[in-house]
Amino acid sequence: MSKRVQALIAALFATSVFGVTHTLAKGLMPDYIQPLGFILIRVLGAGILFWIVSFFIKNEKIKKEHWPRLLLCALLGMALNMLFFFKGLSLTTPINSSVIVTITPILVFVLSALLIREKVTWLKCLGAVIGLFGGLALIIFGVQQQVDAPNIPLGNAMIFVNASSYGLFLIVAKPLTKIYHPVTLMRWLFLTSIIINLPIGWTEFVSVEWQALPFSIIWRIGFVIVGTTFLTYLLNIFALKYLSASTIGVFVYIQPVIAIAFAIISGADELNGLKIISAILVFLGVFMVTKNPSRKRAKA
Repeated sequence: MSKRVQALIAALFATSVFGVTHTLAKGLMPDYIQPLGFILIRVLGAGILFWIVSFFIKNEKIKKEHWPRLLLCALLGMALNMLFFFKGLSLTTPINSSVIVTITPILVFVLSALLIREKVTWLKCLGAVIGLFGGLALIIFGVQQQVDAPNIPLGNAMIFVNASSYGLFLIVAKPLTKIYHPVTLMRWLFLTSIIINLPIGWTEFVSVEWQALPFSIIWRIGFVIVGTTFLTYLLNIFALKYLSASTIGVFVYIQPVIAIAFAIISGADELNGLKIISAILVFLGVFMVTKNPSRKRAKA
């Protein structure tokens, strides 16, 4: 199995975990944990795991000239990204947030072309548009659930910042993945993120009544730390080593498909024609964006 195929599988698995998280993590905030406190729990738990794993790999020293980029990655991917998502989600609706998050691949395309001169082909552009249509149709017409949304415009703006920061994170982190082991990057990124988030989320973190948390909430918190944070960030960094930032970004389209599929399996949703068509469009778009044009030229 080639490294590219392994990277595609890693990206698919990571986005699948994100999709499942929409259902499993439901109900954690704000009844048991406030958003900022939950973010601190995530980065603290994942950071400890990355440091433990790092003791079993070859020690790498981050070069002085790479620290500014690494700090920027931590700010974009583990601070702004998480802070604006959870806070924005508490102010707007899940439908609005899902729609806005699906613009991440488009932002990555544009920013990659402008900032790092990444080649953007017509096939990738068309695939991104097709995937976007599938994702929007699935989210807008396929989800009926509504939750309290005290400030939708502000929440939408925060989700847009979240999507933008994640897209920038993929682009800024790309050069570092060519130099350092994924675990090496993650341990320093999350240590930096802990330092950033500690003063922001400390008050909400210490207000959590741990002894009163039921097991159903504790295991979901564990899933978010180990699965949604530790595994997904590690797998995405590994995938970024062998795939372009725009290719990783388009996997965002699969999240609503996975979320709906899991909801159907768990009995929280039903399958219909719209969801089938939307899923086909999403996977077609991902196939077009992840298709490697160099192979075709090599066979010619």
